[in-house]
Amino acid sequence: MPDDPDPAAESRVAGRPGVTPARLLPCLVYAALSTAVVSSLGMLLVPTISQELHVSVSTAQWMLTVNLLVGAVATPVMGRLSDGPHKKLLLVCSLLVILAGSVIAALATSFAVFLIGRALQGLTYGIVPVTIALAKRYLPPDRAAPGIASLSVTVATGMGVGYPLTGIIAGSLDYEFAFWFAALFVVSALIVVLVAVPAGPDERAPRTPFDVPGAAVLALGLAALLLSVSEGATWGWGSGRTLGGFTAAAAALAIWSLIELRVPHPLINLRVLRRPDALIANIIAVTLGMVMYIVLSIGSIIAQAPTETGYGIGLAVFWAGFVMLPFSAGSFLANRVMHRLTRRFEMSALLPVGAALVAAASLILQVAYDELWEILLGMFLVGTGVGTTYAAIPALIARSVADEELGSAVSFNQVLRTVGGSFGSALSGVVLAAHLGADGHSTGEGISLALTLSSAGAVTVLAGLLVVRFRTPRT
Repeated sequence: MPDDPDPAAESRVAGRPGVTPARLLPCLVYAALSTAVVSSLGMLLVPTISQELHVSVSTAQWMLTVNLLVGAVATPVMGRLSDGPHKKLLLVCSLLVILAGSVIAALATSFAVFLIGRALQGLTYGIVPVTIALAKRYLPPDRAAPGIASLSVTVATGMGVGYPLTGIIAGSLDYEFAFWFAALFVVSALIVVLVAVPAGPDERAPRTPFDVPGAAVLALGLAALLLSVSEGATWGWGSGRTLGGFTAAAAALAIWSLIELRVPHPLINLRVLRRPDALIANIIAVTLGMVMYIVLSIGSIIAQAPTETGYGIGLAVFWAGFVMLPFSAGSFLANRVMHRLTRRFEMSALLPVGAALVAAASLILQVAYDELWEILLGMFLVGTGVGTTYAAIPALIARSVADEELGSAVSFNQVLRTVGGSFGSALSGVVLAAHLGADGHSTGEGISLALTLSSAGAVTVLAGLLVVRFRTPRT
């Protein structure tokens, strides 16, 4: 067989005349960007939704909670289905549901209807695992690893672009236009997918029964867990509802684990996830998700808080979104550099580098956040570190997971990122609520404590990775 790639052969691999792997990957990245665009419709718009739909700020927070709940449930289900033969159909149907949610949210005249739209948009969290499964299936082996790395980092990179766009649209026009923009973007992603993604069904994919009991119990467990974490500060951490929610979550997840270990075709193969590479990737996902969300949310608060607080920069919503732009630039740069470094270094060697950058950024922000340039520098370093780490994680998982289980394994890692982000959101919310000033804004002590917690999490991840790295025998 010749070493040089054959364009005709590449077209046959892609499954459609004229569609080569070189064209397929950008199309998949574009589809995955819908996750970042929809995700950016959350944090910045909570005060606006509270005012426009006449609900309290705590009630408006449900626009984040319901989106997260649906995403946490949908992601493992979509990841498992992406291992099957109908990958393209799954991606198209998911984008159609997200489109419907965007339109409903844009047209909503009541908060209840608006929440329905946000719930339907929650399917965006499952888009990335589906695109990763498509890349693994249709890209040549030498392009699959860097392609999967690019897709894994797409959301982190796209958020830095999505937030400024949301700020510009919401600051210049009504909030509805931000959701119309999301709808238009999803339409364009649908067109790209229909034209560029190989038609199904995938004849090489296994046809196994779907684990309905496992999916149902996991959905109950994750919903109870994330609901308790998200609403714990409002209900009270010692209240019956919060403790009951955590108890129900623990019981459901324990039952789910027993189901997964006994059924022949589990939703997620827990035996595979016990392997060292997959275990490390999942621990990183939870902790780094928490750290990243704390840094991003606190950075956004500092940017918008009035200067009278002693730490705020006083940016309007129009400009506040741009604070995330360095995060996007750092993620993108890290992804480009990773493509070159992986030819010389193992993925496991690059994970501590990413964790070190996140730890450095957290430590810098902990002591220096009085000026805008300090916030921007911190966001850039966090983006670079997250981009490096997230780019390495899928390849790390793929090293110990069979191709037919990659989608479910990667989707579970995405779920853990979401769970970690939820914990980060709840943790920062509790800290800030416990340090409110007379003006209703958090005090400087609250901001500093939240950043201290993010630093502790990042340093813990780094220390753990270094221990694993030096204790693992080299072959």
